Amino acid sequence: MEPVAPGTPVTLRDVAAASGVSVSTASRALDERGNAPKSAAAAHVRKVAEQLGYRRNSFASSLRRGETRTLGVLVPRLSDTVMALMFEALERAAAGRGYFAMVATSGDDPDDERRAAETLLGRNVDGLILATARLDDELPRLLRQRGVAHALVLRTDGESPSAIGDDEVGGYLAVRHLIDLGHRDIAVVTGPDFTSTGTARLQGARKAFDEAGIKPRKEWLIAAGYGIENGYSAGETLLAGHSRKRPTAIFAANDNIAMGVMAAAHHHGITIADDLALVGYNDTPLSARLPTPLTSVRVPLDQIAATAIDLIVNPAVEPHIRRAMPTLIPRQSSGGPVHFQGKPGQR
Repeated sequence: MEPVAPGTPVTLRDVAAASGVSVSTASRALDERGNAPKSAAAAHVRKVAEQLGYRRNSFASSLRRGETRTLGVLVPRLSDTVMALMFEALERAAAGRGYFAMVATSGDDPDDERRAAETLLGRNVDGLILATARLDDELPRLLRQRGVAHALVLRTDGESPSAIGDDEVGGYLAVRHLIDLGHRDIAVVTGPDFTSTGTARLQGARKAFDEAGIKPRKEWLIAAGYGIENGYSAGETLLAGHSRKRPTAIFAANDNIAMGVMAAAHHHGITIADDLALVGYNDTPLSARLPTPLTSVRVPLDQIAATAIDLIVNPAVEPHIRRAMPTLIPRQSSGGPVHFQGKPGQR
């Protein structure tokens, strides 16, 4: 194998000549899309390419195929732990299919979201993945009208391809867990009512209430934002006043809300687990490491990410809306079984 002159870029033709194969054979052996043959001859070509220092011009190859092997990902903000974890999972899943993922943020503003989408499409991405949350969002409808490949993650509008956790099942698991521990005075703090996640988790909670014959107090069903400060405000509303007028348990529709509730409970001298049972959602890494480890509903982000990529790569495969099953992870914050005297609903 003759070395290429120093400073001269190694071409596919150089690799083919050094390997003793045709240019087309060398190209197939070095295919980065996961379609490369696995024969001994192909392995030999790849070894020669590595020895020569060959670097495939993916951009030129993509232009010839009419694709860029890139996907645009739109999230509200990367300061949100779940959104950051979701993007990382999408990066891994995209790389596994030979794609590169690039991210843009919208700040939950529909106009900013459309501008970010147009910027990504202007870079000739092969598809868009939307983790933005509003049910009244017009962008998915516009993308359907334009025939743009796209998928929604962690939310759905009921029409566009979507990869989601089953939020209704997750809400049910959280509240059923509290009921099974003996609680009847249960509050629910959901996300905003313009999100599919917030509405579905509340539907699941209501299903658990109905199943147990519990009629929750209207003022204990609070639609908040998904931030820690929203949880704190909701906690202040629920936990101020006499103990007999407070819930004994709270389901917070994400871990940030739950941490805000924890802070409000501390402010009022209420001990999580002993005085107040608490369940969060998403099982973010911090939840297990809090001073009182948080019971939470785990969502399989890697599975959701892989499904979202598949919805773009294989758009004809049904169903278009795919749900991954959540899992309840019990920890100290929900406490142990409690026992009430008198009728259900009384303490």
